[in-house]
Amino acid sequence: MYTSHSRTHSFLIRIWREADKDFTWRGHITHVPSGEKQYFEDLEGISAFILPYLEMIDMNLSMYQRFKQWLKR
Repeated sequence: MYTSHSRTHSFLIRIWREADKDFTWRGHITHVPSGEKQYFEDLEGISAFILPYLEMIDMNLSMYQRFKQWLKR
């Protein structure tokens, strides 16, 4: 059972590139325990969705920065 105080969060991320002239990134991310889902149009949408969950578990900023760098790869 999910509670807002859980120390573990799982996410399902589906991403693809649109075949337009700019090859735009699209996708959606789902927080598995709660079922909350959000669509995004760029990869920054992933970190924007996950950040509140990381703040709930008191993740320090340096870990968040490493996470963002990992997403940019």
